[in-house]
Amino acid sequence: MPERIQPRTLKGFRDYLPSAMIPREWLIDTARRVYRSYGFSPIDTPALEYLEILTGKGSDETDKQLYRFADHGGRDVGLRFDLTVPLARFAAQHIQELGTPFKRYHIANVWRGENTQRGRYREFMQCDFDTIGTESNSADIEMALVVHDLFNAIGIERFTIHVNNRRVLNGLLEKLGLVEQSTSVLRALDKLAKAGAEVVAKELSTTAGASEDQVRDILKLAALEGDNNQILAQLESLLSGSETGERGLAELTEMSNALSAVGVDSKRFCIDVGIARGLDYYTGTVLETFLDDLPAIGSVCSGGRYDNLAEVYTKQHLPGVGASLGLDRLLSALEELGTLEGNSTPAPVFLPFFDADRRNDYLRLADQVRRAGIGVEFFPEPKKLGKQLQYADRRGFRVALVMGVDEFASGQCQVKDLASGGSKTVSTASDAALVVAEIQQILSQ
Repeated sequence: MPERIQPRTLKGFRDYLPSAMIPREWLIDTARRVYRSYGFSPIDTPALEYLEILTGKGSDETDKQLYRFADHGGRDVGLRFDLTVPLARFAAQHIQELGTPFKRYHIANVWRGENTQRGRYREFMQCDFDTIGTESNSADIEMALVVHDLFNAIGIERFTIHVNNRRVLNGLLEKLGLVEQSTSVLRALDKLAKAGAEVVAKELSTTAGASEDQVRDILKLAALEGDNNQILAQLESLLSGSETGERGLAELTEMSNALSAVGVDSKRFCIDVGIARGLDYYTGTVLETFLDDLPAIGSVCSGGRYDNLAEVYTKQHLPGVGASLGLDRLLSALEELGTLEGNSTPAPVFLPFFDADRRNDYLRLADQVRRAGIGVEFFPEPKKLGKQLQYADRRGFRVALVMGVDEFASGQCQVKDLASGGSKTVSTASDAALVVAEIQQILSQ
């Protein structure tokens, strides 16, 4: 007998048991439904790209985190670290066929060799949506509306979408004479929420070469407080004279007015000048979404405008804007908040098998219930009812259909509510219509 291999997973990677995959797939289906409702179409791209496609597009940090190697043909390749850079390559390659504006969504795994932490893994799924080929602020506004509708559809009541504009930050840097250091400044500011003002001030001084007065002005901008209108008013005076900053302010004002006009609750949207987003390719709107009841887990949906990302692949100007749902981080947050159901089965109905001579009758009943659009799991072996109900309870079924010798003889079925323990005996005639109606009644509660 060969030596046994210890079953284990790589650090930063994980297996998904049914209890984790069921809500994960539900979130994916929800995101897909919301994206489609706005006209976004699905695409897919390879997990592996030529290394030159990926490097130098995100940040020095993402370059360090790349999983890279030479393939069997000696080509330098890498695993995608996000879905936006592959989209830029995809758009440059296919845009003549697709036309503009092109709206896409892409739900797939990405890989980053970063230090693991709560809710973050080295392999994780992103649920992206983007609009390519327009500079209109309407696309930016729609991005925020999609995020708002997505969290509503998921059933999260307490969330806040934080929005800023890179042009606002760049406008201040113009006035401070720090345009050449903008990348270093923005990367430092991106750490503000996690590391605090003192750490960011030190990095602004050492990495960006900012003076004490410049550091003070940058942090003053990032620390603006008040409601959206108050922040916009303060920005107007701070950015006066900077064409770049004034354009960013106008775009923020348009977004704030549009979301209010659509009816987005003011508690769910705030202008946050401290939001920078660490990736280098953002040029305008930037957005991060936080759960009010668990802000420490970080943003669970982020994105922004990137007008120049595709320029290294094509001469055609292909501006873009979009966001990404951090699926695994959101799942981790919902699990911590206790809002996920502990189901290990996607079928809500359990059909025990304990009259060995009536297998085909059980199968017929299960088929009739499934035809009504309700999932049913039929237990494969005739065992004692108590043991089968223990199995059902462990996996989180909502309903059990109990039929033994007496029920078959009388043409009836016990429909058992596994949550309350109550049951009701109904007729199995007329294609089990009464059984289906009772199941639907229980599931609607």
